Amino acid sequence: MFGDMMAKLKEAQEKVAATKKRLDTVLLDEESNDGLLKITITANREIKKIEIDDSLLEDKEQLEDYLVVNLNKAIKKATDVNEAEIGAVAKEGMPNIPGMDMFK
Repeated sequence: MFGDMMAKLKEAQEKVAATKKRLDTVLLDEESNDGLLKITITANREIKKIEIDDSLLEDKEQLEDYLVVNLNKAIKKATDVNEAEIGAVAKEGMPNIPGMDMFK
């Protein structure tokens, strides 16, 4: 019984690791409402690309505001995808251990 649980835990760890690796290839795009700033981020929260319209380069404060707002939105979106994917894999692979139903 204990060996079975350990095997399931190891399998779950391997699936989580594979999912984390796959999430490096999942690209999410975030764009300001007016399209002047575009951000591409992986589901593991690594920023891959930032496109800034030339008009934003004229006002440093406005550009900073755009970056803060849209980077936070991109990170939130990536975190939501990451947590959903990792959570689903972890929940699927967890053995039924009494008192450890926090993943269910």
